[in-house]
Amino acid sequence: MSIEEHRRQLDEIDGKIVKLLNERTKRVLEIAKIKAEQNAQFYVPAREKKVLEEIRAKNEGPLSDAAIKAIYREILSAMRSVQASLTVAYFGPEATFTHLAARQMFGSFIEYKPAATIRDVFTEVERGRADYGVVPVENSTEGVVTRTLDTFVESDLKISAEILMEVSHHLLANCRLEEVKKVYSFSQAFAQCRTWLESNLPGAELVEVSSTSRAAQIAANEANAAAVASELAAEIYGIKVLVPRIEDSAGNVTRFIVIGREISDPSGDDKTSIMFSVKDRVGALYDSLKPFAKYGINLTKIESRPSRKKPWEYIFFVDLLGHCKSENVAAALEQLSEACLFVKVLGSYPCGMLPARDASTCGNAKG
Repeated sequence: MSIEEHRRQLDEIDGKIVKLLNERTKRVLEIAKIKAEQNAQFYVPAREKKVLEEIRAKNEGPLSDAAIKAIYREILSAMRSVQASLTVAYFGPEATFTHLAARQMFGSFIEYKPAATIRDVFTEVERGRADYGVVPVENSTEGVVTRTLDTFVESDLKISAEILMEVSHHLLANCRLEEVKKVYSFSQAFAQCRTWLESNLPGAELVEVSSTSRAAQIAANEANAAAVASELAAEIYGIKVLVPRIEDSAGNVTRFIVIGREISDPSGDDKTSIMFSVKDRVGALYDSLKPFAKYGINLTKIESRPSRKKPWEYIFFVDLLGHCKSENVAAALEQLSEACLFVKVLGSYPCGMLPARDASTCGNAKG
C-alpha cells in the first residue's frame, strides 16, 4: 500500500480508539455515581494496579510493555479526572524527583501542589488542602529517609500506595567543570553521588539545600556554582546538564509513598507498614517478632528510630508482606500488640513495580 493508504487506515483506527475511549469514560461515570452514593474513594490503587497488569499481559507488541503502561497511566489519569477533581501535594518545588514520582503514579490530569518540606506534605493532606501526598521514604543506596519515618510518629495519615523509580542524578552548571567552586543539592542526592563528587570535585564546597530543584534554581543564577538534580530541573530552571548520571550506583532506585486518609483495599499482592515500641525488658524485640514467624509472614525491612520521648527508647518501623485485613497478618498484629507498648498500622497497599523489569517488590522480597 502507499503512504496515503496507510494513513487512511490510521485515521480509521484513530476514530475507533476515540470512540472506545469515550465508551470507557461513560462506564467510568456510571461507576462514579455508585461511588458517590456509597461515599467510596475515587482513587483505588488496587484497581489501577490490576488494570495495568492485565493490559500489560495482553500486550503482543510491537509496543513495549513500558510504552503501554505509560499510555494507560495517562488514560487512567484522564478517567479519574472526570470522576472528581484530585489534588496531590508533593515534596517540591517543581521538578524534584518526588514530583516526577507523583506524575508517574497519578499522570497529568490532576492538580499538583508543591510543599517546601516533607512535614508540609503531611500537613496539606491532614488539613484537607490535598487529597493525597507523595514523599520519599527509602533509597536503595542510602537507606531510609528519616524525616518521613519521624513524621509518621505524630501523624494519623496512612500509606495508600508505593512508587519505585530509578533515579539518575546529573551535575548541572552554566560553567565548565574546572570552574565549579560550590555544589548545591539535597542531602540524599549528595549521599548517592558521594564517590563521584569526591573524585571529580574534591575542592568544591557542598551546600545542602531543601531540595534538588531548589539547588538547580540557585546554581542557575550563581557564578561558578553547580547543582546535583534531575534533567527536568535543568530544563525548567535554565541550566545545562554538565555531566549526566553521576550517581554512584547504576541501579539507584528510590521508593516513594502516597499518603492519604484511608488504608487501601487488598489487591492480592500487598505490603503492610507498621510501627511499634517494645517494653523495656531483655528479649522484648525478639519476642515481638515471633508472631510473624509463627504465621509465616515475610518481613522485608526493619528500621529503628529514637522515640524522642525517653533516652534510649526506640520506635521500630517494619514492612511485611500481606494485607492487614488478611487472616494471618491480622492474627500476628494482635499478638504483637500484647508484647508491645503500642502498635500502629501505617498502611496496607499494593506492592510497587520495580522500574524497567516491572516485577513486583513482593515477589522479589526476602525476609
